[in-house]
Amino acid sequence: MPLMPGAEPYRHEGGDTGVLLCHGFTGTPQSLRPWGEYLAARGLTVSLPLLPGHGTRWQDLQVTGWQDWYAEVDRELRVLSERCARVFVCGMSMGGGLALRLAEKHGAAISGVVLVNPSVKADSMQLKAVPVLRHVVPSVAGIASDIALEGAAEVGYDRTPLHAVHSLSRFWKIVQAGLPQVTQPLLLLHSRVDHVVHPSNSAVVLARVSSTDVTERVLERSYHVATLDHDADRIFSESHEFIQRLSAPAAVEEGRAGG
Repeated sequence: MPLMPGAEPYRHEGGDTGVLLCHGFTGTPQSLRPWGEYLAARGLTVSLPLLPGHGTRWQDLQVTGWQDWYAEVDRELRVLSERCARVFVCGMSMGGGLALRLAEKHGAAISGVVLVNPSVKADSMQLKAVPVLRHVVPSVAGIASDIALEGAAEVGYDRTPLHAVHSLSRFWKIVQAGLPQVTQPLLLLHSRVDHVVHPSNSAVVLARVSSTDVTERVLERSYHVATLDHDADRIFSESHEFIQRLSAPAAVEEGRAGG
């Protein structure tokens, strides 16, 4: 099945600091591509994979589940870890949940976590009907392109497959249960107005992680897909500063060891 234009994965070979970017549910790497290119231009090694079932047609997502999506980012993390001295994981929406699960499972192998409007829980009563409704209605309206910036658009499905939604809801419970295992430095940026993922998702993350180095930023001018919205430049620059701050001490120590 041909890929949607812009859905291609993105990779850049840079220095010994690696960044894994995880896109959201029904979306594609296109929503994070400018972020990845920004970090790559500053010398970082970047991996932005296409999650299984995404970027083709919504029916392909219908036959995948959270185990498939997580396995892909876990594999990419292991590849980056072999190539780089330190690795950071970043994600938007469901990609934020994937990044958190990686942090829960891999511990000190991850140097820091950056989240943009992370999704970790159900936000509507309708989702409670999905376990039954998915056997009757295969899909509902899509969630792509919740963007305030005029003219900006997200490449994603125009339908949301309910079997995949059911799997995502199971994944949320796993991520939430593991949040106390997240100890890495955390930068969390969330939109004040988000029509896809309620800001209370970010509150849950901030309340339950065990990280002591935590920075929260509220995005006043963007909706859900903030990486393509008014606050995109702020996300890019602040994430880079976060990565640089945490990478500098390690680089100094490596230099001392080498000396």
